Amino acid sequence: MNDKQHRHPQLSKAATGIDGLDAITEGGLPAGRPTLLCGAAGCGKTLFGVTFLVEGAQRFAEPGILMTFEERPEDITANVGSLGYNLPSLIASKKLIIDQVKIERGENEESGDYDLEGLFVRLGHAIDTIGAKRVVLDTIENLFAGLSDSTILRSELRRLFTWLKEKNVTAIVTGERGEGQLTRHGLEEYVSDCVILLDNRVQNQITTRLLRVVKYRGSTHGTNEYPFLIDHKGISVLPITSARLRHQTSSEPVPTGIQGLDDMLGAGGYYKGSSILISGASGSGKTIFGSHFADATCSRGERCLYFAFEESPGQIVRNVRSVGLDLQKHVDSGLLRFEAARPTLYGFEMHLARMNRDLDEFKPTTTIIDPISAFRGSDSEVHSCLLRMVDILKTKGITAVMTRLTTEDENLAAGDQGIPSLIDTWVSLGALEANGERNRGLYVLKSRGMSHSNQIREYQITNDGIRLLDVYRSVGGVLVGSARRHAQAIQQRKARAATNGKHPKNGKAPGAIKLASKARRSLKAKGKSR
Repeated sequence: MNDKQHRHPQLSKAATGIDGLDAITEGGLPAGRPTLLCGAAGCGKTLFGVTFLVEGAQRFAEPGILMTFEERPEDITANVGSLGYNLPSLIASKKLIIDQVKIERGENEESGDYDLEGLFVRLGHAIDTIGAKRVVLDTIENLFAGLSDSTILRSELRRLFTWLKEKNVTAIVTGERGEGQLTRHGLEEYVSDCVILLDNRVQNQITTRLLRVVKYRGSTHGTNEYPFLIDHKGISVLPITSARLRHQTSSEPVPTGIQGLDDMLGAGGYYKGSSILISGASGSGKTIFGSHFADATCSRGERCLYFAFEESPGQIVRNVRSVGLDLQKHVDSGLLRFEAARPTLYGFEMHLARMNRDLDEFKPTTTIIDPISAFRGSDSEVHSCLLRMVDILKTKGITAVMTRLTTEDENLAAGDQGIPSLIDTWVSLGALEANGERNRGLYVLKSRGMSHSNQIREYQITNDGIRLLDVYRSVGGVLVGSARRHAQAIQQRKARAATNGKHPKNGKAPGAIKLASKARRSLKAKGKSR
């Protein structure tokens, strides 16, 4: 049975416009119901709320109201302006209203007739003015500042949430994280239909922002912690569990950019949408192999996204120019894009969120990750990160070439952190030592779904890029380096001599050799007879 046969009627939902969050919640927030968004200072609660309103107004034709009890409208406008949100334009077009309700400490006194009628009138008028479908209240603690009677507080909270439902608006109510509970009062989460918890966690001096859907009445949802990124491009949420083993596969070959390597792979290249690992010691040319693939991709008119974790884009472009690869022209044409950052800039989860966001934005057909060995941590953490990375790429159908630094004497089965089991094609680069020389050689350790060569091929890094040499066998085995060149030179001399009818040693014709020998024997015979 397929998934459609198992589906049940779902709750009506309002998309947030934050793709990762919509994937986790399987469509968005509950439409016409309130959602509680809670977290400590600096988690991004206000930004989530503003993004929800801006996306609603721009993408879904749903005007919104931002009622703030803390920040001034001009401060909020300036804060989100750096993300490209033009709130004044939305306000002028009557798609957004920002209303600040000033509540001074001591204005709210506990009394039997305390209620929120004034707020309801004010908010109701704003909703009716622009026909708002979305509302954000930021933050709920300031609205009830000064109240300690839990009975009154619970009653008014329930009234507020019920009133929002009656107005049929999709609402986000932000709340501050409490001690030992989700919110300061510990009551909001019980009257909310959906509760989302934001966390700003610091580990090993690296900050990671995480999101978790605590509850969602009437709907299934992702239950894990999901990393999210806040930068100049807004909010990006990584839906880890949405990456399932249901990706489409292709039998279409993608050229590697290196003719000899294509010949070693039975399909004539990598499979489209597969993951490829190129491993080798320092100086083996891993980045050049990846750059060949990037150049081949862009030369076909397709997009390539290059994630660099050790070298700057300018350094990579300059270095590979020495081997005949001009990546700058692809950068200028917009087909090649570099994203460079030190692995220590973010935690694993934040790197994944950033990469996922960049892939969705640029929409490449291929990507280079150089190198994955730059990620440091426990084997389990690195393996988990790479597993999710491969899943994301496969789900999007993107062909990925990953490079990995190995040591000279590293055992293939040791220290790999489970990486080979994740990839489809593994090309190993190594040193070939013979006759006092170190030469370069490669072989294909594995390539799922296709036949491939079992030969160890010598390769050279030339002014025209990577060049694979034909295998040269002799009585003593396979020859490489100067031994191969010497043997080939002898073979070529023999071939030329045979073509010209000359003896390879003294250059005389074979017939002349025979005649000279016969003359010497005749002279010897005459001397004896004398």
